[in-house]
Amino acid sequence: MEIRTYGDPTLRRPAEPVGAIDDEIRILCERMVEAMLRANGAGLAAPQIGVSKRIIILDVDGEFHVLVNPELIETSDEVEEISEGCLSVPGVDAAVGRATRAVVEGTTLDGETVRIEGEGMLARAIQHEMDHLNGGLFLDRLSPARRQSLLKEYQRLQREESS
Repeated sequence: MEIRTYGDPTLRRPAEPVGAIDDEIRILCERMVEAMLRANGAGLAAPQIGVSKRIIILDVDGEFHVLVNPELIETSDEVEEISEGCLSVPGVDAAVGRATRAVVEGTTLDGETVRIEGEGMLARAIQHEMDHLNGGLFLDRLSPARRQSLLKEYQRLQREESS
């Protein structure tokens, strides 16, 4: 599966809830894991592979999770600004302020409800992937000037790569 990049309309559409967790969803998740691992990512949301479904994969600090229909339940008031990138906007990164703690609830592929409490990079990955499910990108969290500068850099890199 190919990871969709900036400009793909699927990245800007809120993802649809998953109904039944069937073999089709399990195969989709397997392909998402493969795509994320090939790209050396810490997380991936289904819209990033062109599928408008509420599914995220997380692989941070030795913790691996597949969540179907995740909901962000809680975030801390404490915010930390750390450089962040995205598989859908390759080659660029920027400091993004995110809560230092996040709690997400979702369903596993076995149909069990799970609650994941993450701090540090796991909290950041949870919030980043949840943004994707809501049609957002980390770029949206930047000032207009910083976003414009980053997009110019991204477009320059894309031109160089295609020539």
